Amino acid sequence: MAITLNNGFKMPIIGLGVWRMEGKEIRDLITNSIKLGYRHFDCAADYKNEPEVGEALAEAFKTGLVKREDLFITTKLWNSDHGHVVEACKDSLKKLQLDYLDLYLVHFPVATRHTGVGATGSALDEDGVLDIDTTISLETTWHAMEDLVSLGLARSIGISNYDIFLTRDCLAYSKVKPAVNQIETHPYFQRDSLVKFCQKHGICVTAHTPLGGAVANTEWFGTVSVLDDPVLKGLAEKYKKTVAQIALRWGIQRNTVVIPKSSKVERLKENFEVLDFELSKEDMDLLKELDRNYRTNQPAKFWGINLYA
Repeated sequence: MAITLNNGFKMPIIGLGVWRMEGKEIRDLITNSIKLGYRHFDCAADYKNEPEVGEALAEAFKTGLVKREDLFITTKLWNSDHGHVVEACKDSLKKLQLDYLDLYLVHFPVATRHTGVGATGSALDEDGVLDIDTTISLETTWHAMEDLVSLGLARSIGISNYDIFLTRDCLAYSKVKPAVNQIETHPYFQRDSLVKFCQKHGICVTAHTPLGGAVANTEWFGTVSVLDDPVLKGLAEKYKKTVAQIALRWGIQRNTVVIPKSSKVERLKENFEVLDFELSKEDMDLLKELDRNYRTNQPAKFWGINLYA
């Protein structure tokens, strides 16, 4: 099952996010997920594992497990490379051992002090606050992103963590419209206005953290997990599915792409098995009531500044 982007390319509605995965774990994970049917992988320069992902993909192509054209590979421009878009994209392609990307995203709508192409540093100033570069506008960054399409380095380009205001601006100054806006959204953080705005203007919404970050974000940020919610647990019992499957199915029925992360094969399998049932309208309405406007991904912990304030 796939969503057709505004440029005609198709994006699988379920993908695998590779944030916070390392070394051999990544290679096994990608091989296993391809065998299970995954064809969409969500990467980023900042995840610092593109070389390992690249090795796993090269091996999958070499052994005939899958063809390059059957996969949808996303990676992202880091904040410190806003002034070096083409170089950063080429650096990611080299690490991933690919000739082109299916999707390249602006990871966050903020440029920070350059620390070297692909270095993905988050340089802090003397006060321990993110050192924001005020000389590079998001419009300048976007026009450099558009060059990637004409150069054949990326088939589609998009944005990530953009709100309605920034998305509207991007639509106004773009020659190549953003195909995707990747945002945190899950039953506790539904962001209905932003999702509907994007969809109205032909921008596909990808839900990163579609399970609210679960245990990982609880450990990192001390946030509450969606997977412990009694309403979701009740629906899991009703549909004879897991709580995660209910949350993912909810995301799919909103016409958002979901990219859950898991390093366990049984969870990978479980997360992929969400196309064989449908939540009723009543249950979708019930889940709508769970919204708490609750963000679980909190980079302010590392940056000394809340960019969402």
